[in-house]
Amino acid sequence: MNLIGVVAIFRYELGRWFRTLGQSILAPVISTALYFVVFGSAIGGRMSAIDGVAYAAFIVPGLLMLSVLTESLGNAAFGIFMPKWAGTIYEVLSAPIAWWEAVIGFVGAASAKSMILALIILITARVFVPFQILHPVWMLAYLVLTSLSFSLFGFIIGLLSDTWEKLQIGPILVITPLTFLGGSFYSVNMLPPFWRSVTLFNPVVYLISGFRWSFYGHSDVAPVISLSVSLGFLVLSLMIVWRIFSTGYKLRP
Repeated sequence: MNLIGVVAIFRYELGRWFRTLGQSILAPVISTALYFVVFGSAIGGRMSAIDGVAYAAFIVPGLLMLSVLTESLGNAAFGIFMPKWAGTIYEVLSAPIAWWEAVIGFVGAASAKSMILALIILITARVFVPFQILHPVWMLAYLVLTSLSFSLFGFIIGLLSDTWEKLQIGPILVITPLTFLGGSFYSVNMLPPFWRSVTLFNPVVYLISGFRWSFYGHSDVAPVISLSVSLGFLVLSLMIVWRIFSTGYKLRP
C-alpha cells in the first residue's frame, strides 16, 4: 500500500477544509443552532414527548444526521470534482498509486471532516438541549458508517458530474428532501399506514432510525435492519466506484 500517497491526498483535502473554517464549520454549526432555537425551543415547547423523549431532544439525532449526510456528500463530491474540472485528475491517475488508495485518501478526508463537524454540533446541541446517549459505541459506529457511505456516494457524484450545476443536483434535489422526509423531525410511526409504508422505501429512514436508537433506545425500524441497509449502501457504493475506475468512465477522454 502506498501510504505516502494516501496520506498526501488526505492531508491536502483536510488542509483545504481547514483553510475555509468559516464556510466549513461555522456556517453549518450556526444553521443547526437555528434549527434548535426554532424547532427545539419555539415549536418543541408546544409538542408532546415522542416515545418518552422531549421533542427538543428527539430531533437531535435527526439534525446531526442531516449535517453528516450533507457535509459528507458535499465534501467528497467537491474534493474529486475540482481536480477533474482543473485537469489535475490525470496527475492522480498517472501517479504510482492504486485507484483504491486514491479513494481512501479522498473519501477518508471527507469522512473525517463530517465526523469532526458532527462532534462539534453534538457539543453545540448540548448547550441548547439536555439529552443522553445510551449506546455511545453504536452512536460512533453509525456515525462512521454513515459518513463513509455518503462520502463514497458524494465521490460518485463528483466523478459523474461534468458541470457545477450537475454537482449540486444530488445534495439539493435528492439528499435534502430525503433527509427531511426520513424522520429527522418526527417519528415515522406517527404517519398514516399508507404513508408509513411509502416512507420505508426511503433509505435515509433507516440511517436516522438506527442513529436515534443509539441515543434513546427507541427506533422506527429494528436496529439490525438499519445496520444492514447502511452496510448494503456502503457495499453498493464501493462496487460503483470500482466499476468507474476499472472502465475509466468519466475519467478519461
